[in-house]
Amino acid sequence: MTDAYEELPLPRTELALEALRHAKRTEHPAIFNHSLRTYLHGRASGERRGLLPGRDYDDELLFLGCVLHDAGLTPEGDGDQSFDLDGADLAARFLTERGMPADRVEIVWDAIALHLHHDLAMRKRPEIALVTAGAALDLGLDDPHALPPGHADRVHAVLPRLHAAAVLHDTVVGQALAKPHKAPPFSLPGELVRRTTGAAWPTWEELDRAAGWNDYDGYRPESRARTPARSGLPAGRPDDLP
Repeated sequence: MTDAYEELPLPRTELALEALRHAKRTEHPAIFNHSLRTYLHGRASGERRGLLPGRDYDDELLFLGCVLHDAGLTPEGDGDQSFDLDGADLAARFLTERGMPADRVEIVWDAIALHLHHDLAMRKRPEIALVTAGAALDLGLDDPHALPPGHADRVHAVLPRLHAAAVLHDTVVGQALAKPHKAPPFSLPGELVRRTTGAAWPTWEELDRAAGWNDYDGYRPESRARTPARSGLPAGRPDDLP
């Protein structure tokens, strides 16, 4: 099975190949190809920043984070959390069962659990940040022109897209429609469900009242009442602020 990817610069450790086979066996083909492209785009993104595998980061860890980052979108990984956390937990179990040390497992868990949180992930070590960078590039959430010339064409020749964005969307939404708690309000899965179904999110005040705290009972926003907003300026903002 790996012969089909012989021309790709994938790590060939025993664990990396086992994870590759597991992802190929359990993931929708479009999601599997997206996972491998995430690795290749992540590596390319790192190289453009002067980061090289083996020197600046552990290539096996980056690969494991990428190839397993959507494990939560498989039937095996479809648990009771959002898919990123389900996938991180499944990946951690998979790697622990195969003898990976806990400190290395934790890096892969972080890479998967944070991959929907771009600003957080990009401040982490390369094995984590480049998973997010690669996934964002593959889905057009970052400018694909940041990839080296011809890179995407070469990758797509081996790993065709197979309607990846549409398949990912429908898989995330399908899981959440079956288990609504997997898509809490204001999360990425929740937003995909909201846009698909037309559901309305509760307001901040409604969330408070649903909890029974009633912080809004008798509340008067004194600071805003004392400082009326002027045209073009929020309330209380000095005129000389940029």
